[in-house]
Amino acid sequence: MAFAVLALARTRNLFAAVVLSGAYSFLMATVLVALDAVDVAMTEAAVGAGVSTVLLLGALHLCKSDEAKPAHRPWLPLSVSVATAALLVYGAMGLPDFADPQAPIHQHVAPRYLQNEVDVPNVVTAVLASFRGFDTLGEVTVVFTAGAGIIALLRRRKHKRAGDGQ
Repeated sequence: MAFAVLALARTRNLFAAVVLSGAYSFLMATVLVALDAVDVAMTEAAVGAGVSTVLLLGALHLCKSDEAKPAHRPWLPLSVSVATAALLVYGAMGLPDFADPQAPIHQHVAPRYLQNEVDVPNVVTAVLASFRGFDTLGEVTVVFTAGAGIIALLRRRKHKRAGDGQ
């Protein structure tokens, strides 16, 4: 994954960037499988490595294949990115340890989910289907709307000519 990120940051060829981005998403999906988050891994593989790569390749078909080099050194965006990363690391230091059973999430919210108020054996499915049902419906609506918008933008229409009679 680190190699894909470094190569992605260095390349100016947009086709290589799209392929490396898809490879990174696929590798991230394998990491999520190793962490026993199979549902998230399937989503990452389908959306990150699959749909996004296809859509970006379709958009790349309409564009040039090389990124234009910047006219100046991008020091301001680099400093903003480094400052954001530093704030995220500082904020993450206050989080409870990974898999800590005494973490607040395990004391307040998780017991309610684990009581399994619905008749679904999988906790993740129970949460997505019952507690977050409207949220999931909203996400599906956003993805559908984005797909319809992309199709509308990429669709090519033939223009009518003056003497064709069409």
